[in-house]
Amino acid sequence: MPEFDLAIRGGTVVTAADTFPAEIGIRDGRIAAVASRVGDAARTIDAGGLLVLPGGIDSHVHIDQPSGPGIVMADDFASATRAAAAGGNTCVMPFALQPRGESLREVAAAYRAKAEGRCHIDVAIHLIVSDPTPAVLGQELPALITAGYTSFKVFMTYDDLVLNDRQILEVFEVARREGARVMVHAEGYDTIRYLSERLERSGQTGPYGHALSRPQPVEREAAHRAITHAELVDLPIVIVHVSGEEAMEQIAWAQGRGLKIHAETCPQYLTLTAEDMKGLGAEDPIAGAKYVCSPPPRDAASQAAIWSGLQRGVFDLVSSDHCPFRYDDPQGKLNPKGRTSFRWIPNGLPGIETRLPLLFSEGVSKGRISLNRFVALTATNHAKLYGLYPRKGSIGPGFDADLTLWDPKRRETITQKNLHHGSDYTPWEGFAVTGWPVMTIAGGQVIAEEGRILSEPGRGRVLDRTIDRAGPFA
Repeated sequence: MPEFDLAIRGGTVVTAADTFPAEIGIRDGRIAAVASRVGDAARTIDAGGLLVLPGGIDSHVHIDQPSGPGIVMADDFASATRAAAAGGNTCVMPFALQPRGESLREVAAAYRAKAEGRCHIDVAIHLIVSDPTPAVLGQELPALITAGYTSFKVFMTYDDLVLNDRQILEVFEVARREGARVMVHAEGYDTIRYLSERLERSGQTGPYGHALSRPQPVEREAAHRAITHAELVDLPIVIVHVSGEEAMEQIAWAQGRGLKIHAETCPQYLTLTAEDMKGLGAEDPIAGAKYVCSPPPRDAASQAAIWSGLQRGVFDLVSSDHCPFRYDDPQGKLNPKGRTSFRWIPNGLPGIETRLPLLFSEGVSKGRISLNRFVALTATNHAKLYGLYPRKGSIGPGFDADLTLWDPKRRETITQKNLHHGSDYTPWEGFAVTGWPVMTIAGGQVIAEEGRILSEPGRGRVLDRTIDRAGPFA
């Protein structure tokens, strides 16, 4: 009888710390051996010429989430996890959003029910706290954290989600006491409202107005305020989707003072600019709606600054912030109100499948970051920050057999027709990349190969997590 269910031979194993030739033996869905030679296996995969990476973990995605009256998100759990798998990911982390006035516990249960039995890869669910009532803070949130929902997000903007400073401090205090991880969307609510109304009065209502309504100082101020609150409560936080140099400077300043402030950025801030929101001019001025997300992409100088931050260790994570809407759809970007003003264009881009190729190509292939840094930014740090390590995020005995076989020399052009998400466009149409996932293995099973999805919805699990107060990112 073979010693292993699966052996991967001939590849170069890459972790956040090391790069070395090795074979991998997999048994019962977990890595059982990593050695120069492993024994016989029921199936062998030749990884000659390929990199063997930990499966990507995308810890910031939005799937099948409420998006406002008349607006429908383009991905459910089946389509989003299918696309993620094709892009080399083996775990994603979406959000159970609490509408105001609703029970957080009931929201979490309903959202989990949407995911169970529909996922191609594993998912772990964050919470979004929008209504921190005494019952939520005193009972529901602590109970959910204990039950395995060990991370949640708070917003400093959006009409239906924004928390005031007192509320932020109160939820931070619960997180500190219970050992939860808090993610912060840092943009100033009142400033955005003021600028948006001023732009509309002056007739600047096209998609590019979105960028003008959220300039860098709006993000900088909110980031500093979030850092201040975290310092007062003595709480580590993650400031998500950092888009520009000014907010990044605040984070680097806080880190330099010894504060536990973690930062995440996204491919859109490394490859797109606000100019994309100008669309095609008179030919199709509304086409810029495809690029509307919050915070918005900035300029070339901010792109360079974010790359510098990745190199210097300011950032721990690169996530997609996948938030997919269809473009040519009355329930998506071009909804009737969205055609009249940037204010009503749904915020968000599809990117769950393109995150890894974009970062590898622009980062590793162009010499900006190392292979090991790539793995840390796309897998290992996500697992460590959000309670999935040492189950996921690296390659070694005992880890889940979640792996991506990667061709570092392969050249591809990103195009909508080859993607698997539910949206009808990609912001990176025609973008050439070097480096591509050729096979995704989850739990020891080949689930995607050469763009073909080989798994069925339901093989992925909904994971509960535990609190590790002494962990590497405590």
